[in-house]
Amino acid sequence: MNQLVAYFSDVPDSHRIILLGLSLFIFGNLELLFSFKKGENRFKHIRNNVLFMLPAAPIQFLFGLLIVYTIHYCDLNKVGILHHLPFQTHAWISFVIGFFALDFLEYIYHIIMHKVKRLWMFHLVHHSDRDLTVSTTLREHPIETSFRLAFLVLWIFITGISFWALLFRQFIQIFSNVFVHANFRLNETIDRWLSILFVTPNMHQVHHHFEQPYTDKNYGDVLSIWDRMFGTYTTMKADEIVFGVDTYFDKTENQNFKTLLQIPFGQYRKSSKKI
Repeated sequence: MNQLVAYFSDVPDSHRIILLGLSLFIFGNLELLFSFKKGENRFKHIRNNVLFMLPAAPIQFLFGLLIVYTIHYCDLNKVGILHHLPFQTHAWISFVIGFFALDFLEYIYHIIMHKVKRLWMFHLVHHSDRDLTVSTTLREHPIETSFRLAFLVLWIFITGISFWALLFRQFIQIFSNVFVHANFRLNETIDRWLSILFVTPNMHQVHHHFEQPYTDKNYGDVLSIWDRMFGTYTTMKADEIVFGVDTYFDKTENQNFKTLLQIPFGQYRKSSKKI
């Protein structure tokens, strides 16, 4: 355990990049073998989504500095729930509690991004992808990246999570996020058991269905338990799932990088689907 804490206390950023690259490579190749729904132009689709990494990089760097400062401040001033628990000296217990707390707060964040109209305009850039694949993981408007990391700073103040535990969770989160966006289905029996605790591709594909009420279901980040606890969990027949979002279903709007960057600043469009 001490070795794990030591590693994540001083892990280079390059290791996260390597993990992301390996996850994209592994699950991307599985997509080629076991595609759930085939897209029209795989190379163009990947290129379009990868472009979102360019404006995201400086934002992630700046917020990374702020996150390090925030954790240091919380440690010095004993800010956050974890600093006031009786068993905070037990690394594994603190990590598990911190992991569950952050995952719940990410579930709340996801709901906020769906329910606040102007925030949804940024988040729908991710949802507008008509060909859900591992590269969709990268498809996040740079301003949403800022929102997400700003909320993470707030979550750190609330939880008081340590630096090593946050990094350890992020490694798990990276792997999970690529996995759930993969364009393949798990065996129904395996999925039924795995999704009791974890978000799976089968489960997350429902969230990416183009119409309500499915768009507002299955919000979970790594864990599925919050959806089950709060009534936002649902299933859907695989052959009925259509990826995208109904308000931006036209490919002239959802397949161009520059157009996607401009969408959040346009007029809000209400879903035509009655729920």
